[in-house]
Amino acid sequence: MSEPLFELRGVGKTFGSGTVALEGLDFAVGRHAFVSLLGPSGCGKSTVLRLIAGLLRPSRGRLIWHRRIARGDIGFVFQEPTLMPWASVFDNVRLPLKLQGRPRREVREEVERALSMVGLEDFAGAYPRELSGGMKMRVSIARALVTRPELLLMDEPFAALDEITRFKLNNELLNLWARESWTVVFVTHSVYESVYLSERILVMASRPGRITGEIPIEVPYPRDEAFRLSSRYTAACRRVSDELRRAMGE
Repeated sequence: MSEPLFELRGVGKTFGSGTVALEGLDFAVGRHAFVSLLGPSGCGKSTVLRLIAGLLRPSRGRLIWHRRIARGDIGFVFQEPTLMPWASVFDNVRLPLKLQGRPRREVREEVERALSMVGLEDFAGAYPRELSGGMKMRVSIARALVTRPELLLMDEPFAALDEITRFKLNNELLNLWARESWTVVFVTHSVYESVYLSERILVMASRPGRITGEIPIEVPYPRDEAFRLSSRYTAACRRVSDELRRAMGE
C-alpha cells in the first residue's frame, strides 16, 4: 500500500437506540488508492463513510489522519443526486463554494472546470428536470469535485442507473481518478463493480458491521471492456463472491 492517508483502529459505532452498527474496524487507506467497501444492506458501509467524512464520531477506537486534511478536502457523492430542482446545473455545482461564502463571479472558472471534468460544460444553464439519471449523477459528482478534494467518498452512486450507463460512468470515474490522483473510498453492493474499479476490496458482514475479508485486485490500470471479458476478471469476481457469501453466512 502507498503512504497512508488515514486509518481506522478498533473503530466501533453504537447509535443512541443501542444498535451496534460497527465493531472492531481496522484498516488503512493509502494516498491515491481506490478502495471499495462491499457488503449486504445494513452492514454499516454508509456509516463508515460518514465516520471518515466527520459527519459521525466513533463510539470506540480512533480515526487517524496521517496528514492534515480539511473538510473541504473531502468530497462526498451520495446514492441519490440530491440536486436542488429550482437551481441550474451551474448553481447546483456551485453550492459548496457558495456555502464557503464565495461570490458567484469569483468561482465561475472553478465551476466550469468541474462541469468540464464530467462532460457537462454545455449544460450549465439546464435544470435537473431536463437531465437523464446519468447526467444528474454527473452533476452530483461535479459538485463533489468543485472544491478539488483530496479524498472522494462515494456511497453507491451508480446503484439506481441502468447497466449501460453504469458501465460508462465506471469508466469515466476511473479516467478522472487516474488523472486527478484522488483517494477514493467507494461503497457498493455489486461484486462486478467492485472488481472492475478497485485496487482493493474490503468485504463487510453485519450484526455488527465488521470487515471479514480483504482482497487485492492485482490488475493494472487502465482497465477497459477487455478486462471485463477476461479470465482474470471472472476469477476475481468468483473470489470476491465466495468471500461475500462467507461474510453473509457468519
